[in-house]
Amino acid sequence: ARPDGLGAAVAGTVPVRGALLAAAAVTGASAGAGALFGTYGMGTYGVETYGIVRGAVAVLAACAASELLLRHCVRRFGGVTGDVFGGLAETAATTSLLVLALN
Repeated sequence: ARPDGLGAAVAGTVPVRGALLAAAAVTGASAGAGALFGTYGMGTYGVETYGIVRGAVAVLAACAASELLLRHCVRRFGGVTGDVFGGLAETAATTSLLVLALN
């Protein structure tokens, strides 16, 4: 949480609206990929509904886990560092892969 560190240079540079739009786009892309490449339970009109839901939940769970870690780090460190951002990326990737691995 140093004012001259990488975290200070990156933190707050993305507006909330832009972050929400990016999250929505990634959730939609993941749901679309689940529809194309999913293998379980055909729903109405032959659409892969389970893959759609699983892809969307993976992204939303990754965002939620990262947000919880971010809030904890801000409270604990008084800000963010480059290492915190790295931890957020690893947390998001691990969470989404765990959700996708669950059947």
